[in-house]
Amino acid sequence: MDESKPKGRAKGGVARARALTPEQRKAIAEKAAKSRWGVSTVPTAEHVGAVKLGELALQCAVLPDGRRVLSQRGLAEALGRRYGGNDFRNDDEADDGGGKLPFYMAAKSLKPFVDNDLAVVVNSIIPYHHGKGGGIAQGVDASALPKICDVWLKAREAGVLTRPQAEVARRAELLVRGLAHVGIVALVDEATGYQEVRARDALQAYLERFIRKELAAWVKVFPDEFFRELYRLKRWPWSGSSRRPGVVGHYINDLVYSRLGPGVLEQLQEKNPIMENGRRRNRHTQWLSDDLGHPALSQHMFALIRFMRAESSWDEFRVRFYRAFPQRGDNLELDL
Repeated sequence: MDESKPKGRAKGGVARARALTPEQRKAIAEKAAKSRWGVSTVPTAEHVGAVKLGELALQCAVLPDGRRVLSQRGLAEALGRRYGGNDFRNDDEADDGGGKLPFYMAAKSLKPFVDNDLAVVVNSIIPYHHGKGGGIAQGVDASALPKICDVWLKAREAGVLTRPQAEVARRAELLVRGLAHVGIVALVDEATGYQEVRARDALQAYLERFIRKELAAWVKVFPDEFFRELYRLKRWPWSGSSRRPGVVGHYINDLVYSRLGPGVLEQLQEKNPIMENGRRRNRHTQWLSDDLGHPALSQHMFALIRFMRAESSWDEFRVRFYRAFPQRGDNLELDL
């Protein structure tokens, strides 16, 4: 007797599902989605694929409105987590009033490292059809991935993880290393084939979102750690002063703005030119948008500082970082 075949009511359910037309199955799925997530329609991802980062793979999709999402189940599997275990239950007992977290982040030891903004993003599940005629998948905004990994890495640095959880942190580190080589948005586009069909003016639209048309209030986005690591690699004495050599501006343009995306530095220099006194009227960061520019800058700085920490000399850092974040038209430098 084959124990794997459905029996009883389950067998009847399978037979009923096979008898339904694709339109009927979709209607049933839409009704279930409205009940579960409060949405009336579920978008169909026409571009789907898998992002491969080392030994890990992440199921991903691009939705009709351009949102890039990662499959929540695929993300959990990449981290090596499956539903189950006392510290990963996402039930009423795990909700202490601060809101529930996905089971791959619900360990009590992680809570001190999860800020409110990240909690809102990972709890904002994005349902979508996984291709035409496919079932409904639960997605999470792809841009949240570096912050999710950072939570695990911070918990590991604090020494609060169990041995099984330490393996999750190791996988998170692999993901971060992979993301240090390419941006998640570009990687999703490549994996799904979206880059082949996106509009010819998509890059310009990206830049318009990236760079503000009106100035935003200046906030400190270059942490002191960036400058400390820069001084260390250049063998400069560190005093903590805000007065820095003029060449630091050149390094910021080279290491940061020119590598955020094609054309970003050029448009910043056009919108924020050098005046007759040799200074700029505003800081470049004031022209970056809140929804795209600043998050992209923060993600880039996170990767940049990790590269700086890992090297003992400016030349070693420069070779490895330039290889991971080449400018368009760069010739890659090889270790010989």
